[in-house]
Amino acid sequence: MTGGRGLALVTRYAGGLIAAIVVVLLVFLGVLEPLEYWSLARFFEVRGSRLPVAPVVIVSIDEASIVELNQQWPFPRAMHARLLRTIAAAKPLAIGVDIIFDLPSSRGPEDDAALGAAVAQAGNVVLAAVPQIHVTSAFTRVDPNLPLPVIRRGAAGVGAINVIADPDSHVRRAPLRVSGGDEMLPSFDVALLRVAARRSPIATPSPALDEVLINYNGPPRTFPWVAYYRVLNGEVPPEFFHDKIVLVGPTSHVMHDVFPTVFATDGTMPGVEIHANVLDTFVRNGRLREVPRGISTLVAVVAALVGAALVLKLHPMRGLATGLLLWFVFTIMAYLGFLYFNAWMRGMAGTLALALGYGVTALQSFVQAQQERRRLSQFFSPEVLREVVRHRDDGSLASSRRLVTVLFSDIRGFTALSERLPPEDVADMLRDYLSAMTEIVFDHGGTVDKYIGDCVMALYNVPFEDPDHALKAVRTALDLQERTLEVSDRWKARLGASLRNGVGINTGEAVVGTMGSRQRLEYTAIGDTVNLASRLEALTKDYGVPILISEYTHQLVQHELHGRELGEVTVKGKTRAVKIFALLPADLRKHPRAVVEATPTVLVTVGEQTATARAVDVSEGGMQLAGMPSEWRPGTRVQIRCEGGLLAVPLFAEAVVAWRRGDRAGLAFTGLAGEVAPAVAEFVSHRSPR
Repeated sequence: MTGGRGLALVTRYAGGLIAAIVVVLLVFLGVLEPLEYWSLARFFEVRGSRLPVAPVVIVSIDEASIVELNQQWPFPRAMHARLLRTIAAAKPLAIGVDIIFDLPSSRGPEDDAALGAAVAQAGNVVLAAVPQIHVTSAFTRVDPNLPLPVIRRGAAGVGAINVIADPDSHVRRAPLRVSGGDEMLPSFDVALLRVAARRSPIATPSPALDEVLINYNGPPRTFPWVAYYRVLNGEVPPEFFHDKIVLVGPTSHVMHDVFPTVFATDGTMPGVEIHANVLDTFVRNGRLREVPRGISTLVAVVAALVGAALVLKLHPMRGLATGLLLWFVFTIMAYLGFLYFNAWMRGMAGTLALALGYGVTALQSFVQAQQERRRLSQFFSPEVLREVVRHRDDGSLASSRRLVTVLFSDIRGFTALSERLPPEDVADMLRDYLSAMTEIVFDHGGTVDKYIGDCVMALYNVPFEDPDHALKAVRTALDLQERTLEVSDRWKARLGASLRNGVGINTGEAVVGTMGSRQRLEYTAIGDTVNLASRLEALTKDYGVPILISEYTHQLVQHELHGRELGEVTVKGKTRAVKIFALLPADLRKHPRAVVEATPTVLVTVGEQTATARAVDVSEGGMQLAGMPSEWRPGTRVQIRCEGGLLAVPLFAEAVVAWRRGDRAGLAFTGLAGEVAPAVAEFVSHRSPR
């Protein structure tokens, strides 16, 4: 790829590249992380709650237990000892006590000793520690907050109950090891799984992991709960604890051990049940695996470029629909990965990148389209301009050789006129004239190539194919003649003379497209075809006719309009002579004509619209009418009917409007009833031609 093409490609996809850079920066700065967690929460919501797999039950220390046992918190440690002996008698896999015993009991050493003895007797109790790091300007201190030696001496393990709260206070991760100062402590859940594995082949965490993204099962009470006091009172059957991992911990709000989680956004998830979810995450081998952030960021970059491509390659609404479809497919795939493979792909960066890539490029494209529209509006009619702007990337304006019809038109004697009039009047008159001429060109689907003083150069069959390009050019010439008279009437008092113009038309191949310098480009045509059209326009002065067309144009319009051959001309630089034809309103009727003296009323019908007009003259080829509606321009096909006052028989005919001047129009017959043609011929033969 050359440097120029590469730069052009970068320019086209600038919106996508800008979106990609913005999203990468937002990811790097962590701005999008709350949105990513929000999307993860939506995945959990769609999946809903599920039954746990891990054999975990919870002994809850709640308000009911405080009331039933008539004890204030903290409970006597001897009471905890009774609870442990009751649970241990049912032979659970492990017992986890989510209570901190780092300070001596207020009830004396015997209270601590009683608990220590029960822990040692059970043999499968894991105690809790909560290491804390204190950082000051002078030092950093780690307080392991381990259970008292008398209590932990007979424990099967000690684990840290620390959880990781994100900036929004939600608990989504649990560490697997925590620094306890001189040594690393396993997490509470890791220690429990190790103890439980002594009796059952239960899953154990990978030692390579530092933390786990918790795959929550549901809201609080998804795991079985039983109240502390019921266990002490013997109301719980032993099989409830048999071969289970039993967690003992506070569940009451007043004990401040509750947290917000994905299924408890109001902060009502007890810490002890968070540990139950961590245990279940490992037992079902269902830990959430985060797709590396680098991959999700790369996907976001690609999404930004895809969003830009949708604007550049497709219609805006089709591109938007495709973008929404791609986003939907991407979201569904991300959800299925979460549901079946426990994979979490950060998708909000990709979503934002796709939207930004589309939006920025759409805005860029809109601005460029408006600039292009303003630049091209001087050349094309609004209808053509819309298509040109819509397909501006399809090469419709690129230079190519193609068949075109070229029209030149200018004002007769404009130089002399401009010399004797004030410049301000000339400028105003020229603006009025060129505006009227441009409107006519646009009405017939032409393209205004340029203005050369008072001269208008127009192209037909560009930038899109038009099979009637030659006929439309000729109809433009006829309308130009009529409109020039209207402009002349408006300016006659100030000009002191009437305006007239000449038109030259030629059809042939030319190189057409956007051409020019680096500083200025214009849509134009070059070649012999253009030169001949310009030459014909100049020859209208010599031949004294308003419109001259070449033989090449005449071949394409002779089935619709009649031209009078004037001979041959040779264009400078060419040896072959070209036949030329004059096109005059009167010449469109090549038959003798007769004036109608009785001026009968003629009904003229176009589609479902009918109007009345007055017959002026008639010939075997057509007739002239006065009072024709102004909207029926040359080329309009009509049906006419006249009964009485003109012929011996009713006149029924089909015709086409060949020319117009004011309210008068010339109609060329395209179909006459069988008995009408002889009647017309007889009528004309008995009257002198006009």
